[in-house]
Amino acid sequence: MVAKGKNSKKEEDKITQAVEQILKAPEDEDNLSENAIGVDVGTSKIVVSVKGKGEELFSSQLNAFIAVDYSKFTQGILKQNKISHLKIGDSLIVYGDGAAVFANMLNSETKRPMRKGLLNPKEENAIEIIKAIIDDLVDPTKASDAPLCFSIPGVPKDFETDIIYHETILRRHLNEKGFQSRSINEGLAVVFSELGKENFTGIGISAGGGLCNVCLSYLSIPHISFSIQKGGDYIDNAVSSITGEVSTRVRDIKENEFDLLTKPENDIEDALNIYYDDLIISLVRALKESISQTTKIPKVGAPIPIVLSGGTAKPNGFRDRFEIALKEDGFPLEISEVRMAEDPLNATTKGALIAAMYEG
Repeated sequence: MVAKGKNSKKEEDKITQAVEQILKAPEDEDNLSENAIGVDVGTSKIVVSVKGKGEELFSSQLNAFIAVDYSKFTQGILKQNKISHLKIGDSLIVYGDGAAVFANMLNSETKRPMRKGLLNPKEENAIEIIKAIIDDLVDPTKASDAPLCFSIPGVPKDFETDIIYHETILRRHLNEKGFQSRSINEGLAVVFSELGKENFTGIGISAGGGLCNVCLSYLSIPHISFSIQKGGDYIDNAVSSITGEVSTRVRDIKENEFDLLTKPENDIEDALNIYYDDLIISLVRALKESISQTTKIPKVGAPIPIVLSGGTAKPNGFRDRFEIALKEDGFPLEISEVRMAEDPLNATTKGALIAAMYEG
């Protein structure tokens, strides 16, 4: 029995070494698709990436809209200023970055065609708006069977959510445009983007507007993936409810002024600290439970890294508080480091681009 175990271990090591050599091998440009496209379909933003000369090129639009009453004059002004819009019934739907401009002018709130990582069932025009934003960002001249990879969330932990409809609507639309599209888990996309030097082994976390997505990967193979239904929107809405400040103002403070390492100076900053702590604790607790309860954890043999990305993880101090929460009461796996993604806002779309390039 001992001899058999040793042979099995040797065979396992050979396989692992072979896979690692493939992953470490220099990219064969002839086998990579240069016209590949990556798309991060996020609750708050849609981001597209393509391969430029020696670097990735990114473009994005707010995944938001605002409806105004239709008039030929208003429509003419929108066209003249190249503001993206749709005419649906008796309304003009201003979407993308222009929606935020209109909302500020009208002292109103933008709406979202997506909610908690999926198409928003409460918005009857959600599908048309999502399609329009994607069409504005994805160059149709690149279609011609170009490989395209788009992100989808993991199934929220302890909450049965069917993502089949959401994924199918997106894939069908992109395929009809001429692309060869497929989906990728958002957490796995972060692994592809940030953990190449670690042979795509580790934990990728994308803290977005609607959800926090998590994926534990070993040699690019996902072993655990899930999401929690707390993200930037949860923080914004909770702080808004407590302080009476509109959520757009809270979001602006959170994204441009807030620092988790400084002492709160007002009620809004105090509330932001409270709800950030709540999100981080919920995320770490879900991660610990998932790893403890699964039987699919690979025997890595070395500490693994955790990479944080997404707009919600961007405030200074997020990584520090996450690491503190991680160390409390121990963690089921040995972690080598907790680090921020090189480009937190574009990590998911970059990972989707990498996946599309190799699948093309």
